Amino acid sequence: MFESLGDRLQSAINKIKGYGKITEDNISEVTREIRLALLEADVNYKVVKEFISNVKEKALGEDVAKSLKPGEMFVKIVKDELVELLGGEAAPLYTSGKPSILMLVGLQGAGKTTMIGKLGLMLRKKHSKKPLLVACDVYRPAAIDQLKQIGRELNIPVYDEGKGNPVDIAKNGVAYAKENGFDYVLLDTAGRLHIDEALMDELNNINNEVKPNEILLVVDSMTGQDAINVIEGFNSSLPLTGAILTKMDGDTRGGAALSIRHLTNIPIKFVGISEKMDGIEPFYPDRIATRILGMGDIMTMLEKAEEAIDQDEAMRTAKKMQNGKFDLEDFLSQMKQIKKLGPLENLIKLIPGVPKELKSVKIDPKDMAHIEAIILSMTPYERRHPEVLKATRKQRIAKGSARSVEEVNRLLKQFDQMKVMMKQFKNGNFKMPF
Repeated sequence: MFESLGDRLQSAINKIKGYGKITEDNISEVTREIRLALLEADVNYKVVKEFISNVKEKALGEDVAKSLKPGEMFVKIVKDELVELLGGEAAPLYTSGKPSILMLVGLQGAGKTTMIGKLGLMLRKKHSKKPLLVACDVYRPAAIDQLKQIGRELNIPVYDEGKGNPVDIAKNGVAYAKENGFDYVLLDTAGRLHIDEALMDELNNINNEVKPNEILLVVDSMTGQDAINVIEGFNSSLPLTGAILTKMDGDTRGGAALSIRHLTNIPIKFVGISEKMDGIEPFYPDRIATRILGMGDIMTMLEKAEEAIDQDEAMRTAKKMQNGKFDLEDFLSQMKQIKKLGPLENLIKLIPGVPKELKSVKIDPKDMAHIEAIILSMTPYERRHPEVLKATRKQRIAKGSARSVEEVNRLLKQFDQMKVMMKQFKNGNFKMPF
């Protein structure tokens, strides 16, 4: 997400970090590069012009002139302006009553039906709520079947009436939710290849009938600046309360996200970050800004860890580490926990201060699978006492895991290095190797 834009902005900003004083002359080249980076990312020209003007004005202000580290002040100014551009504060879901009603709208192909499932799963997992999905798209072939399939996969109920009247289906679905104690109703409405009067009339009729708490427009982020036209088209006929950007993990330049709030005043509430059903994140302007500028996103990383990792298991392992009793069974357990957090290269990007070279590293999931196979080919005694692993045992393990003896040796060496590092941490003697 925003990798190309982030690289360009970071490269431009790094030039000014060492300046002892900021003047209009020495920031002109930097702001020019920032301008080009934003324009190439498909950010609206008017938005770019205002952004650069604000950055220049603040960078040449009295506070920066008096600062001991003007370069760092410049970085802060750019970050603050990015946060403001992205909407300032996060916009949470507006909920009231039981059930709360979320109506998702959008053009065909934006990912509306899949996003319904992602939202339902998020509400159940993170907020312990009981969602109901309602199939109001009676026109697109297999739309109802797709939603029912998603519901089965996620174990989330789906209300449908087949090819009935969408307004009646929405109304009856809300009534069903009230009768059966659901916390949320998520309405999957019909899309079109383009905005037309028939589509808007139907959506307005649903809105008037069930009065949803949120009307969320699902937008394909890869449409670039055309996303603004889609939002304005829907918002002129329907009172949108927020937008959801899908496909933010694709080859998108990011301009839609950086332009939407400023040009339409519609807040971005969520972004789709992968094709998996848990691939959805709330949109936090401050976190996105720090990611773009290479400052990491420690809060999102901690939230992912808290959600995926078994805290009791982690505490038990931590105590074993402290007592010097960490073995290969514990190593295997921790590796399985880490896998739950998703691709490691995505986690690395969230860590503050990670070099660009590491962020671009691709970690093959097969490598972790090979390590797992090697450890599982050991006996329980060998996993608890790796010091007994001599040549003949290593050959048996290599054969059993379909790996080489060299790979077995490499794993054991890495494990020994990890134990030495843990011992240094415990004794307070650890020094960074650079």
